[in-house]
Amino acid sequence: QLRNWGLINVKREPWGKFGKGWEVQKNYAAITIPYYHPIISVPKAWTPGTNGPFKGEVMILKIDSAADLDKYKGKLQGKAIMLDVDNKLSPSFHADAARYTDTALVLMSKVIARPQFMKPMPMPMELMAVFQKMFFKQSLGSFFKAEGAGLVLSIAHGTDGTVFTSNGASYDDSAALVAPELETSGEDYLRILRLVKSGQKVEIEADIKTQFFTDDMQGYNVVAEIPGKDKKLKEQLVMLGGHLDSWHGATGATDNAAGCAVVMEAVRILKAINFKPKRTIRIVLWSGEEQGMIGSRNYVRKHFGDAKTLVIKPGQAKVSAYYNLDNGTGKIRGIWLQKNNDARPIFQAWLNPFKDLGASTVAIENTGATDHISLDAVGIPAFQFIQDPVDYGSRTHHTNQDTYDRLVEDDLKQAATIMASFVYHTAQRKEMIPRKEMPKETGMVAY
Repeated sequence: QLRNWGLINVKREPWGKFGKGWEVQKNYAAITIPYYHPIISVPKAWTPGTNGPFKGEVMILKIDSAADLDKYKGKLQGKAIMLDVDNKLSPSFHADAARYTDTALVLMSKVIARPQFMKPMPMPMELMAVFQKMFFKQSLGSFFKAEGAGLVLSIAHGTDGTVFTSNGASYDDSAALVAPELETSGEDYLRILRLVKSGQKVEIEADIKTQFFTDDMQGYNVVAEIPGKDKKLKEQLVMLGGHLDSWHGATGATDNAAGCAVVMEAVRILKAINFKPKRTIRIVLWSGEEQGMIGSRNYVRKHFGDAKTLVIKPGQAKVSAYYNLDNGTGKIRGIWLQKNNDARPIFQAWLNPFKDLGASTVAIENTGATDHISLDAVGIPAFQFIQDPVDYGSRTHHTNQDTYDRLVEDDLKQAATIMASFVYHTAQRKEMIPRKEMPKETGMVAY
């Protein structure tokens, strides 16, 4: 599509080894004894299927440490197993979807005097213990596999049938095999738990088919450009992007097909008005964001510099700015400065025409957990827009609800318009976007 719109240098650019591909081809699970009830569930990523229909009795395990494993050796063959939990579901007295209030946006825009970079703080012992317990439970898959468990049920984060998905095994091609595992809705998981604890025999049937792909284990980003026309500035870049990869519970509409659609629409708009930019505009649709931004990190390492060693390449100095969109379907309300206060008056002026569309906030703080961080880490001005949350955190982010129906078309149109405007102005501006201070030593982190 980018090529059809007239962009050049369109390519899938490899960034290095990713690992195994994986997909769900079939997923069925239900209680059959003491009565029939379908189970709302999603297979955990990179876990195997059941190798045909499975039927087994449910067994509850109480496992808090490796010392608890011995008592279950030789007892799990053919069982559907689940860990004992004390989770409780409660009614929500808040709306699933929301927009930022004027008060919230004003608070975001307040300048907070904190250092741009800080050394990582040691993790408190209590928090470290929580993480160690969590990582231990995540590593149980190999034990369950070795003991012949037929199926593992795990309780999903989420309510009202919403299942927040995650991975149950590694995508690395050398990763150990694990047992089939279903991320199960809280309502169904706790129902099964109560039945077993009441002394009733509970049986589950399941038929799960997943497929691994190892024919091409490279990771790829999609790259395309609108060439710059100014003799002096055409070697400089204005970049925009979002990530193409998504979790498997649904179609990834809000995370992050929405962001990809917005940045693609932005470049389509610029081509439609026959824009001849001074600087080259480069759109990148990243892969591997959900595995730790590895697509953008490797791209940055190849073209711009290494965030770990702070060895910077010449290409880094040629990027004026990068603009990212990856917070769901919500319209743009402003932009995070990533502590780059010198960009404040520029962005305030650029947002001024969009006040009537609800976009005017310029917030000094960093925002993280998406691909602009990879560029920011090597000193490139890189920004994520502030977006209305809508129901991103409550219903769609990494869930079985993240489908096209959750998209708000007018919000995406507004976002694409603002994205196109920012890219336009950055491409035409006499100077590059001002840069903040580079970290002076490795191990420093944006805070």
